[in-house]
Amino acid sequence: MAAVVLIGSQWGDEGKGKITDFLAEKANVVVRYQGGNNAGHTVVANGEEFKLHLIPSGILYENKTCVIGNGVVIDPKVLLEELDYLAERGIKTGKLLISSNAQVIMPYHMVLDGLEEEARGEHKIGTTKRGIGPAYMDKASRIGIRIIDLLDKEEFAEKLRRNLVEKNNLFVKVYGKEALKFEDIYETYLGYAERIRPMVTDSSLAIDTSIRAGEKVLFEGAQGTLLDIDHGTYPYVTSSHPIAGGACIGAGVGPTRINRVIGVIKAYTTRVGEGPFPTELLDKTGEEMRANGHEFGTTTGRARRCGWFDAVIARYAARVSGLSDFAVTKLDVLTGLDKLKICVGYRVNEEIITEFPQSQKIFKQCQPVYEELPGWQEDLTHVRRFEDLPKAAQNYVLRIETLTGVPATLVAIGPGREQTIVRGEIF
Repeated sequence: MAAVVLIGSQWGDEGKGKITDFLAEKANVVVRYQGGNNAGHTVVANGEEFKLHLIPSGILYENKTCVIGNGVVIDPKVLLEELDYLAERGIKTGKLLISSNAQVIMPYHMVLDGLEEEARGEHKIGTTKRGIGPAYMDKASRIGIRIIDLLDKEEFAEKLRRNLVEKNNLFVKVYGKEALKFEDIYETYLGYAERIRPMVTDSSLAIDTSIRAGEKVLFEGAQGTLLDIDHGTYPYVTSSHPIAGGACIGAGVGPTRINRVIGVIKAYTTRVGEGPFPTELLDKTGEEMRANGHEFGTTTGRARRCGWFDAVIARYAARVSGLSDFAVTKLDVLTGLDKLKICVGYRVNEEIITEFPQSQKIFKQCQPVYEELPGWQEDLTHVRRFEDLPKAAQNYVLRIETLTGVPATLVAIGPGREQTIVRGEIF
């Protein structure tokens, strides 16, 4: 058996979709284990670009089983739109499985998400307003509606009525908004239920059966380490667990089943939304990174903040997820820069720290301590062996390995499947 977890090792947007797509060729099963349609993957396959939000990237391979696990919150409207989008482009989705225990994002979740973000004013988190947080809140409050409930007309009606009483009181009495109507939501969501019914299953059992049969299973996380609700830059985080441990909970598998954990990192650092970012570049270099790397959110279209590679963050990601490998992406974006910088520590009140601080108050005060390396001018996009990269590019990757203690087994030098240098076996 071979079970591999793939996670983001920064603030998300590291290029996990590309790496998932690359690894999915060798996998039998691809599992999405957390998050919702607040995440987005852009994958280039056979020269075509695909933008996915809920469905695992492995869907682009016809013979792969793809699973949306119990840890995912699902907006059925978005899911069905994505299925239609893939069908229109000739992609078959008949082997998609959906966990019966996954939570459903309801219209009131999206309304509440927007109202709460607006009410925060200058303390806003930067949510995508897709209802993700409120859906996870209802899950933790044990009033959430699961996929299995959606398939049962009576159970769904009872839970929806009960929840609307609470939500409408909040909308009308606190926010001064109109109440949502039961009938509109009920009929619409029953229509969704009938379309997804054939795909719904006990996903934990399906995954376990595949592992026991010796199949190769790839677990795909959304967002990144620093957006983890426990281990990220709280409160500027998501509402789930993007770290490797989240795969066990969000897919229903035990930790002894996992053989390898790969962390995806950009050759530089980006962040979307609010919160501190020590290596952020607010200059021409940062603008060049954004333009050359096409750093705009797949889901929101928001421009990403760009900065130098932060080895402190990468080491932290390696620790909390027990990384066995790194997949370095977008190395080609740094081409043309005379000098490159890597953050090796933070200066806080004249003290140098080399580990990620737990306090966000301290993190806001962190000033990067840089190490400078020479850049390169040569085009990397046609290189297929690590040894053929410019020496400066090789040394940059090797320095990341030394600073993090994790080997860079995959190095991406472009968006295409063929633009990935392999330095060791994964499956």
